[in-house]
Amino acid sequence: MELLGKPVSQGVVIGEVLRYEPFRPEVEESPIPATEVPQALARYEQARASARAELAALEEKLKGGDPDKAKILAAHRDILLDPAMDEEIRALVKSQNASPDAAIAQVYDTYAAVLGRSKNPMMRERASDLADVKLRLLRCWAGAPERDLSSLPEPVIVVADDLFPSDTVALDRAHVLGIVTQVGGGTSHTAIIARSYEIPAVLGVAGVIECLTDGQTVILDAVEGKILTEPSEQELTAYRAKADQVAARLREEKTYLSTEPVTRDGVRLEVRLNVAAVNDRELSGTAHTDGCGLFRTEFLYLSGDRLPGEEEQFQAYQKVLAAFGSKPVVLRTMDIGGDKQLPALELPKESNPFLGIRGLRLSLDRMDLFRIQIRAALRASVHGNLKIMMPMVGALDEVRAAKMVFKEEGAALDAAGIPWDHGTELGIMVEVPSIALIADLIADEVDFVSVGTNDLTQYLCAADRMNPAVRPYYQEYHPAVFRVLNDLARTFQTAGKSVSVCGELGGDPLAIPVLAGLGIHKLSMGRSSVPAAKRVIRNLNMADAKALAQEVQGMKTAEDIRARLTAFAERATEGSNQHV
Repeated sequence: MELLGKPVSQGVVIGEVLRYEPFRPEVEESPIPATEVPQALARYEQARASARAELAALEEKLKGGDPDKAKILAAHRDILLDPAMDEEIRALVKSQNASPDAAIAQVYDTYAAVLGRSKNPMMRERASDLADVKLRLLRCWAGAPERDLSSLPEPVIVVADDLFPSDTVALDRAHVLGIVTQVGGGTSHTAIIARSYEIPAVLGVAGVIECLTDGQTVILDAVEGKILTEPSEQELTAYRAKADQVAARLREEKTYLSTEPVTRDGVRLEVRLNVAAVNDRELSGTAHTDGCGLFRTEFLYLSGDRLPGEEEQFQAYQKVLAAFGSKPVVLRTMDIGGDKQLPALELPKESNPFLGIRGLRLSLDRMDLFRIQIRAALRASVHGNLKIMMPMVGALDEVRAAKMVFKEEGAALDAAGIPWDHGTELGIMVEVPSIALIADLIADEVDFVSVGTNDLTQYLCAADRMNPAVRPYYQEYHPAVFRVLNDLARTFQTAGKSVSVCGELGGDPLAIPVLAGLGIHKLSMGRSSVPAAKRVIRNLNMADAKALAQEVQGMKTAEDIRARLTAFAERATEGSNQHV
């Protein structure tokens, strides 16, 4: 059988399937019969003992290699053994016949809510630790094994309905051969992570979980978007050869990594890096790029079931700034919501989270979290060339509200004698059409903008980029996208301010000539996209790019534009001197 989906990170691999389904607790709200109370309490004690054993084993494992995480686990053990909470859980079961899992949820949520309202930042951080312990205890109550992607025993092709940021942040890269999901597209979180880690991936494969079993050998063709579920020996041989060919092509592209992004007629563009985590792999592209065009700080919040405190964030920001030296680092404030749910913070259930409380809206709604992040960022600003950018902005008053927070936190640091760079630039992401349409007004309020083409496209096309059913309507080359980009470029160039692209379009080899022709010369992308982008730039003539950009402005459909860009790319490749 051959299954089809959207290839989002190139490569061809052959391997065994691992169907990944993370634990999602379902609490029993109905009371239990009085006769079952003793048995329920005994089961609760067993769950508590299992959770304690897990924490002890993990703490022992981490003591040598990661003592900081070991301390966190020790704190989790203390929470689990807290006599007051244990007593309250038992009392609910005995006096109200509550099911222990419901009692666990109620008691832990109550304590977390109290801590979350504390004025003490350290106490607020403990609320996320409670959420983590609660989830572990509920999983042990359900008898579900601990399962994540951080430590896999052997190489596998991961098959899932979807992968959340919390699932992938500690991904065991050495043992994940490929990724297949039932939902998602080229701009989803899973796609971005796959490209960043150079893991072949095909997303939006309807019914793939039901079609495959654990341990089944499949072929994943992430060039053409195919999964061969029962490959013959002949197919296995053919695809092993194709895998070698694709790998050779990708290796050839990498020869452009260390080259300067200068067009054939001498125009220097900036190629910046999208950074999704604070680790050596993510920061390995610093020497070959012109800075960080997008530092996705939400990954600090998604790396576990606890919220990062001010000091933890400060250390992370300082490390990224140090890695880039004098080069600019554009820090995006937390972009939580939409396809990025937070284990440590219960967000409202929304029928369409992409149109709900996310990005700057969430920051303004949770000022406690926003102020912590801004203080950490401003403190870090003295350690490099920091710029701060806010996502999901829809109106001017949102920008002004956020600027007031910056002003107040900066004044508080001054009063405390804590240094920060008073020249730190503030900008926004342009993703919401309402803000794009008032570009001339917003240009007076911010220092720069960066276009998040992933969300901008879905909002312009009214098509959920995570929904395979409306994939044909999500058109990254829609004429409206390029018209909005043209208007933004002209407006901000007139204002003498910077405009860049940090969405997937910024690293798209077909789109780069148009962006350059529009005058958008700052492009930010995942590390794996840098070599191909530089190859395009070095084989580009700006006169041709400007003519192409002008031509695209008059085209009527996304398919017409795709065909034209493909033809342009093919001609550029054929006429290339391959000057590395």
